[in-house]
Amino acid sequence: MSFPQSGPGVPAPPALSPGLVAEWRASGRGVFALLELVDRLGPVARVSLGAVDAVLVRQPEAVHHVLALHPERYVKRSHRLAPLLGGGVLTASGEAWREQRRLLQRYFTGQGIRRYEQHLRDAAERAFTTWDLAARTGEVRDLAEDLRFYSLDVIWRCLTGRAVTYETYDELRAVDTVLSALPVVPRPGDAPPDLTAEVARIDAVVERVLDEVRASPSGSGLTRVLIDAYDTERLVRDEVATLVFAGHETTASTLAWLHLLLDAEPHWRDWALERGPAGVQALVAETLRLYPVAWLMPRHAVEDDVLAGYRVRAGDLVLTSPYFTHRDPLLWEEPDAFRPDRPHLAARHPAGHGAYYPFGLGPRACLGAQFALREAGVLLERLLPAFVPKLLERPGTAFDITVHPAGPVPGTLQRA
Repeated sequence: MSFPQSGPGVPAPPALSPGLVAEWRASGRGVFALLELVDRLGPVARVSLGAVDAVLVRQPEAVHHVLALHPERYVKRSHRLAPLLGGGVLTASGEAWREQRRLLQRYFTGQGIRRYEQHLRDAAERAFTTWDLAARTGEVRDLAEDLRFYSLDVIWRCLTGRAVTYETYDELRAVDTVLSALPVVPRPGDAPPDLTAEVARIDAVVERVLDEVRASPSGSGLTRVLIDAYDTERLVRDEVATLVFAGHETTASTLAWLHLLLDAEPHWRDWALERGPAGVQALVAETLRLYPVAWLMPRHAVEDDVLAGYRVRAGDLVLTSPYFTHRDPLLWEEPDAFRPDRPHLAARHPAGHGAYYPFGLGPRACLGAQFALREAGVLLERLLPAFVPKLLERPGTAFDITVHPAGPVPGTLQRA
């Protein structure tokens, strides 16, 4: 469905009144309270996030219109992660992005994923060994940290052909500092925060990897592909940094949320195990519905348009949000409940192309979506039958550039 372009008589989107804004801020519940307020306004609404005025889009057809049908009208601009990722495929635009996407596409879909299967299984076995020892000794582990280590180990093996070391993992914790410091929605004219020290630490790790791969005539992994394909040192660096970030941060957050959800409702673990890989996939799909890691996907309107009957002006900041759409009570029964057995609209609903989109939509959809799902599946198929985590604390929710647990997830492991 394509909406008509803007014309006379097209109303502006409903906006949060000053009273509702005051109610939201007084609640102290952040995004959760904003979600309840937007529910009152409908599928497209004008909201103010701090000093940033934006059009928030929830209706599936409108989401599809923005992200998939008309990316030329709604463009990515001044990407929030540019201070960390430079000109990598996640932040690039125009012809540069198209060339980078074409190069990397075959390594993250279909046959490309199968070439990494052993790397995934080796990393999962390493995680299994860690949890097996903890189960035997009663050691308290930060489960979120273990899951983050697994995800980085996977991408590191794919990039270099080698397992990640604990020293390298510690050095790359600078990524967490960068993510927490960057604004969720940058304000026009604001200078990015000073992240020189953190980016320098990441650069040092990437440079060391590049030197090692160049020194090995038979160097394997994606890093060798990038060195051979790109003609500038900076672009190789940016692409490696992008793959390190995108290849581990998002999957790690999803796995942490999944274990928090299973701890609250442990019967879904048995339900999934009875169904094998399909049950595991359902756990991941429902976790991504409740906690899509990229919870806001900003675009800039470059021309006047109409979304769900409301006017969008050239120059507007337009926010699509899988987090808001995935919790829309008009689309989902018990939208805040963890229900892995629910039929996902992406598979059956005529509006499904915009009702469920944890990895985005259209030409800028996540390059590594299939890889991430397989990465999560391999680990869960190894760990879920063997261990039952018992969590000691439940962190809150942090809405930074990603939506992630707002602290450690300490717990013990029991053998199933």
